[in-house]
Amino acid sequence: QVHLVESGGGLVQPGGSLRLSCAVLGFTLDYYAVHWFRQAPGKEREGLLCISSSNISSYYINSVKGRFTISRDNAKGTVYLQMNSLKPEDTAVYFCATETSGSCLGETEYWGQGTQVTISS
Repeated sequence: QVHLVESGGGLVQPGGSLRLSCAVLGFTLDYYAVHWFRQAPGKEREGLLCISSSNISSYYINSVKGRFTISRDNAKGTVYLQMNSLKPEDTAVYFCATETSGSCLGETEYWGQGTQVTISS
């Protein structure tokens, strides 16, 4: 069974950086696209980035362009989210999710339980 585990969250001051990891277990990562989402308290979940099975990145929203970067290491079964120039409004629980089509255009299927990112001075 596919199981996703996010890690790397924590408390960071504004302007700082974090690198989140999404370990995909129980299946070969190569064929999946992987998306990163986040959800802040009292707000709807929003999509951030996706990386396709062919290693092409795409953005859901403009607010993270130039600050967030997605990457993948299929041999390690892991997708990363590098977050720089963090702002208080980036505070949220961050989730990764697989997409079977591999294109970043299909529906997500498997989700992790999230990792908390808190940006505060």
